[in-house]
Amino acid sequence: MIELCLLEHIPNHQSRGFKLGEDELFAVRHNRTVYVYRNRCPHLGIPLEWVPDRFLDTDGELIQCSTHGALFTIHDGFCVSGPCSGQSLQALECSVEGGVVRVRID
Repeated sequence: MIELCLLEHIPNHQSRGFKLGEDELFAVRHNRTVYVYRNRCPHLGIPLEWVPDRFLDTDGELIQCSTHGALFTIHDGFCVSGPCSGQSLQALECSVEGGVVRVRID
């Protein structure tokens, strides 16, 4: 696993985008739990955010694709609304150890 960032660099109940070489990822933090996904909508394969680090809907409860408004659950990336309903974002294995967020990129 590689170091992504310090936990404190992802504000609680918010998201942050990352570029690691050719990989574009984003992380969402809920308390001390972090979820990491590839930054690609399953509908068109395009990045999700409309503004840097803005991956959540206005309520901060769902991940939102800025292009077609698809909505995904934070805990598993499952699309609950939009043109890719029933599909999921690609989740990446991650952990928080000693205040450091680590991710596995295969």
